Amino acid sequence: MYEGIVKLISPQWSSAGFLKQSQWILSGFADWVTSNNEILSVVDFLNSWGLTAIGLGLILGLFTRIASLAGALLLFTYYLNSPPLIGLEYSLPADGNNLIVNKTLIEAVALCVLALFPTGKIVGFDAFMTIRDHKKEGRTNHG
Repeated sequence: MYEGIVKLISPQWSSAGFLKQSQWILSGFADWVTSNNEILSVVDFLNSWGLTAIGLGLILGLFTRIASLAGALLLFTYYLNSPPLIGLEYSLPADGNNLIVNKTLIEAVALCVLALFPTGKIVGFDAFMTIRDHKKEGRTNHG
């Protein structure tokens, strides 16, 4: 969520720098996005608001499965644009020296695991809505 908010309040932020360094599977898509200012603006908007909404959903436990899957998809997109592979060098600083597995991939996999398990029904607003729905139906968790 923090990453999204920072991007929203920073008027000079753009994904162009990241996309211009794309060197792997999605490099053609990245070139297409950066070649058109309108498309780049849409991608920047979706990225900023997407990060904010995904983070808010995960923190509040609201629509947890959707937020987890959306976050994993976004992170896999980042990974496919700039993975830590031999022969690929980036001018932007990296978080350490990684080979194949980096924090982006680990976070994406962790969000997939969150999506697989009904964690939202244990705590958060999803849990509150589940309890409320059970009470409406005349059921409780005790029997």
